[in-house]
Amino acid sequence: MRLGVLDVGSNTVHLLVVDAHRGGHPTPMTSEKDELRLAENLDADGALTPAGADALVRAVAKAGAAATEAGCADVLAFATSALRDATNSAAVLARVRDETGVRLQVLPGDDEARYTFLAVRRWYGWSAGRLLVLDIGGGSLELAAGRDEHPAVAASLPLGAGRLTREWFRSDPPSRREIDALRAHLDAELAPVARRLRRAGAPELAVGTSKTFRSLARLTGAAPSSEGPRVRRALTDVGLRQLAAFITRMSAGDLAELEGVSASRAHQLVAGALVAEAAMRALQITQLEICPWALREGVILRRLDTLEGSARPPSAQTDRSAQDAPDGLGRLTSYEARCTG
Repeated sequence: MRLGVLDVGSNTVHLLVVDAHRGGHPTPMTSEKDELRLAENLDADGALTPAGADALVRAVAKAGAAATEAGCADVLAFATSALRDATNSAAVLARVRDETGVRLQVLPGDDEARYTFLAVRRWYGWSAGRLLVLDIGGGSLELAAGRDEHPAVAASLPLGAGRLTREWFRSDPPSRREIDALRAHLDAELAPVARRLRRAGAPELAVGTSKTFRSLARLTGAAPSSEGPRVRRALTDVGLRQLAAFITRMSAGDLAELEGVSASRAHQLVAGALVAEAAMRALQITQLEICPWALREGVILRRLDTLEGSARPPSAQTDRSAQDAPDGLGRLTSYEARCTG
């Protein structure tokens, strides 16, 4: 079947269309993005501004039309950190539904971590052993660890690269005082979660997903995207520290000139590097493998698992994102879309 995933994130509205079947490898067919930067369109009260809501409605309507034109049987539509945190989220979601027919579901942060973990597990397989997965988004940082397809520990922290840039940096490039203050904040926020993750056991493979990790790895010498998703890419703690020392002295304009850095996200790169550095330090990781699959692929894989009476996990399983059945959700279409979370 042809499936679409509509991901409304802090930076982009991204439609991914794949051909897939249960037990098969999802094959990407088309991918469309609109750079909305929703998180930068929140007012002083934390509400999405009218301009931001207008842009969101237009982007979702465009994505819905593209999904229909692509022949998607189902579209799984969800929103992450920006709408999760917006104080007028319910009103915005209702407006999107009324004006576009698309029912966006806000995905809880912990479920975001679980779906991403599932995608990483399927990519690397059982031979990878105990996994530790990190994903840096625009508004939040997701972490998960475990041996199975469903992580033993999953957490989400408000430590996204875009959020931290807005909240902690006032100069471009950021001052040494701003950088030191953010580093101290990151260490304090990560410490309790790192203890939980370490109690789950030492990882046999540590993995990073997301555009931020891919950009950092590219800047430290990993293969470019043109070489395809199956080329091994990694990010080391030594390489990351050297890179952070370099880019913290650069303006956003200069960062945008670096290979592998998109102009729209260049201003977030320093904060993203500091989050990655702090997470690796807190978790005592010296290297991260870079996985090309993440949240969107996890949502697709979980949806496929529920097709045609696929078995549910044991009742003792606490990962509610893995317990969904399609009969409880109603038909998923491009005009009545729900996330399976």
